Amino acid sequence: MQVLDQFRLDHKVAIVTGGSGLYGAHISEALGQAGAMVIVASRNIDKCEEQVEALSRQGCQAAAIALDLSDEESITALAAEVVNRFGRIDILVNNSVSREGLDDIEHTTAAGWLQAQQVNGLGVMLLSKAVVKVMREQKEGSIINISSIQGILGPHFPVYGDSGMTSGIEYTYAKWGMVGMTKWLANYYGKYNVRVNCISPGGYNPVGSDKEIASQQFLRNYEERTPLGRMADDDDIKGAIVYLASRASKYVTGHNLIIDGGWSSW
Repeated sequence: MQVLDQFRLDHKVAIVTGGSGLYGAHISEALGQAGAMVIVASRNIDKCEEQVEALSRQGCQAAAIALDLSDEESITALAAEVVNRFGRIDILVNNSVSREGLDDIEHTTAAGWLQAQQVNGLGVMLLSKAVVKVMREQKEGSIINISSIQGILGPHFPVYGDSGMTSGIEYTYAKWGMVGMTKWLANYYGKYNVRVNCISPGGYNPVGSDKEIASQQFLRNYEERTPLGRMADDDDIKGAIVYLASRASKYVTGHNLIIDGGWSSW
């Protein structure tokens, strides 16, 4: 097989949770451009439909399916619908994240913590459980978990300065847990040819969108601490996603790929 052909995802079916969000839209686009049928899944079905239309304009195959990761019935229904409509599940990207309760520990409530964990912990586990069962029966599949540099390092609080921004304890807890879950799943399901890997991105600034980071102080501090001197752009996660989803990485499992411009190399 020619090397570039190994990256193709033709005839593969991929689910991307949060597939119309910040990183999710670019993840969906990458998989679609590589040839996969992309299932864009989130609670906001209207945004999912918009993303599907955008992908269709590029010549990609895509479908929108509603998913509430805080609801076990919704999770089960998603997996069943994908199999019923498309016959298989080849790729799952666990990208959705709840940002509820992002605060320091003294201001974190039990209710806020549990609300976030309903998605970040329980929801991710339940969806992985539903999908890996399908992949085990297929004897093939790739799960990609989206963690964070805060899943390999503690938050560097000085970078926030006086910006008013911070990083909550629940986020760090959830992202470290995602890396651990990756390794457990990889080790347990490797014998079924199911590969499970993780991506830990650094900071991302979606320039020109309503999500663009407003604090220039934080941006300066972050960029000065990053060897490549910038945050991630819209394309920086795409190659890694296609690599881990495709045959190009068929001997890679249990790996956490760090994409942070060198932030963690100091």
